[in-house]
Amino acid sequence: MKFKTGVITASDKGYAGEREDLSGKKIVSIMEENGYEIVKTIILPDDKEMLANEMIAMCDAGINLILTTGGTGFSPRDITPEATKQVIEKEVNGIPMAILNYSLTITDRAMLSRATAGIRGNTLIINLPGSPKAVEEALVYILPSLKHGMEIMLGLDAECARKD
Repeated sequence: MKFKTGVITASDKGYAGEREDLSGKKIVSIMEENGYEIVKTIILPDDKEMLANEMIAMCDAGINLILTTGGTGFSPRDITPEATKQVIEKEVNGIPMAILNYSLTITDRAMLSRATAGIRGNTLIINLPGSPKAVEEALVYILPSLKHGMEIMLGLDAECARKD
């Protein structure tokens, strides 16, 4: 099954057309290469209500996976985790924790991430970093387990025990 995927880039400058969205494009490229169907991509400003409303709309449209990029740092405008927490029904702490642990082997600045992840209905929402390099590192790291988690969430697989 191809999981329907939406990509949200949180960037004031990207939304205003002052910066090209390289991170969102990187997500699309990696996900398509791995068999995910990109249904929607959008660039929004760092605005909590706009981000939350878009996440809800994507969930309601039947998108299975929402990947956000940007807005997870310390800047006063960084608000993506707060928008995500406003939308989700269940937190999935392990995904951002895994990304953080892996990223810390690359740079100590990873500790500055405030990313979160969670489930709303049949949609998994994951906050990714804002840089194309960090997006690629994070996605490549979580992709092997992500498919199984998606299958469990959607009732396509009932076993979490490893078979090897």
